[in-house]
Amino acid sequence: MSGTDLGMRRRRALWRATHRGSKEMDFLLGRFAEQTLDRMNAVEIAVFERLIDVADPAIESCVLEGYSLGERDLDELIDRLRRFHGLTPTG
Repeated sequence: MSGTDLGMRRRRALWRATHRGSKEMDFLLGRFAEQTLDRMNAVEIAVFERLIDVADPAIESCVLEGYSLGERDLDELIDRLRRFHGLTPTG
């Protein structure tokens, strides 16, 4: 995958993460995306793209209450999101 394709995927994912329809989800996903997407590789971006396809209530339950989406890679990304927002102990 070329760098331009990856850049376009990053921009699209950032836009989708910051335009969820609710300020809370825009904040939770958008802030994380703004700080991390530039360092994500193609595989990590693919997982993030899958996450932003999940309905807001499910993401909110996972991030705020620690529920599982039932997929290891999505749950690992949710864990990163939770740590990013200080919702889990770091150590």
